[in-house]
Amino acid sequence: MAARSVWRARAKLLLAATAAGGGAGAALILSSDDPASAFKLSTAVPIRLLRDSVSAATTAFDYKYSLWGLPEGSPEWTRVKHEVHIRGARRLQELCFRNGGVYIKLGQHISQLIFEEFDPVPIASASLAQVHIARTCDGQKVAVKVQHTHMTDTAAADTATVDLIVNTLHQLFPSFDYRWLVDEIRESLPKELDFLVEAKNSVKCMDNFRKLSPQVARYIYAPRVDWNLSTSRLLTMEYIDGAQVNDLKTIQRLGIQPRDVAKLVSQAFAEMMFKHGFVHCDPHAANVLVRPLRSGNGSIFGRKKPQLVLLDHGLYKDLDDSIRINYAALWKGLIFSDPKAIRENSVKLGAGEDLYALFAGILTMRPWNRVIDPAVDHLVVHGTDHSELQMYASQYFPQITELLRRLPRVILLMLKTNDCLRAVSNELMQGSSLESFLIIGRVSSEAVIESKLWQKRSILSRIDVWLERILLEARLFGMHVALWLLLLRRALTL
Repeated sequence: MAARSVWRARAKLLLAATAAGGGAGAALILSSDDPASAFKLSTAVPIRLLRDSVSAATTAFDYKYSLWGLPEGSPEWTRVKHEVHIRGARRLQELCFRNGGVYIKLGQHISQLIFEEFDPVPIASASLAQVHIARTCDGQKVAVKVQHTHMTDTAAADTATVDLIVNTLHQLFPSFDYRWLVDEIRESLPKELDFLVEAKNSVKCMDNFRKLSPQVARYIYAPRVDWNLSTSRLLTMEYIDGAQVNDLKTIQRLGIQPRDVAKLVSQAFAEMMFKHGFVHCDPHAANVLVRPLRSGNGSIFGRKKPQLVLLDHGLYKDLDDSIRINYAALWKGLIFSDPKAIRENSVKLGAGEDLYALFAGILTMRPWNRVIDPAVDHLVVHGTDHSELQMYASQYFPQITELLRRLPRVILLMLKTNDCLRAVSNELMQGSSLESFLIIGRVSSEAVIESKLWQKRSILSRIDVWLERILLEARLFGMHVALWLLLLRRALTL
């Protein structure tokens, strides 16, 4: 009975709001000296009033229905009332974000219902959101990620605009085919705008490390999410104090060696790509923090072990087993200079017989003759190579465009991720790192071997796989010895 009366009241409220908004809007337009501005105002006000009415009616119903029949003052009544308070506050926050304007100012006051302290000045701001420091009512310091006003509406309009431009350019210049980019934006952006998806991604990422890469798990961390204080447009996480991954001075001041950080970054993302099949695709410097590992001792030289803190989990990609293993086998071929494996797995990933060499070059940023060079440092990019790479990019632009059209979109995101990781590694090591390639070689090879173990059940086939693992260890040991000799030779020539 109570529920029915509340819903009747809600319906009347909505009808009254609509009628009032429509009548007031018509009068405003007819009497205004600026009809265009008046029309814009008259269309915005009813929509906001409608949102206000729906939010108020929903909250009222929540209180009435949730507390119905509970003895006032009882433990159960107190617990349920607290839960309703939280839902109501979150609903009000969502309303403020959708309406924007003065409502944001109102939201700052509403935040005091949830947070004991809330700094209105953001510590970071990006295209989709900004981050504030706050303190919860129980004293926990948190980072609060707040989506920019009207992002959902403007994102849809921006996507439609980009779609129109890209399709128009393709009609005028058929070789300019970047329609895949619009498809990718249309698929990824709604997920990035839903902060609850981001929160779930962070949890899944850490679960994968614990289950699939336990030897690395303690060195990787994602901030804990406060689910009670998070919505699709607001994400509340524990606040983490650490150095940005490219801040060499702070990293060294923490007692951590940049070389150790570079190796850990390579290890973490190789594990995600080749073993987990669930990859953080936006690992630029601002999204990766470094702090000393809290448990465990440093090395015998007193160096502290690093721990990576991964932020911004909005953009992840799943690699199905077929793509994941082929991609791992491709990187194994690249690291060990195996032309047959490179061609075979590039073709399986869609590059084709005509563009597999170009694909290998884009992945490694090296020309084909260097990709298949048996030298241990064949993939290391030297300072004089950048002008050559720029020349190749200009010369082969049509072929690059065609290659990007052919490849699965998930592989295109891997290319973007590789670029971010390469930039981070270059800043940490002040140049291209051979050790990073050796780590990639090990993890990609392990993924391929593990896949074979799952597929082959007979004893003989398993023995064959174990022999392959022994051979892998021997090859990696030989490459490490060659690396040490190379570094020693360079040190002696200084």
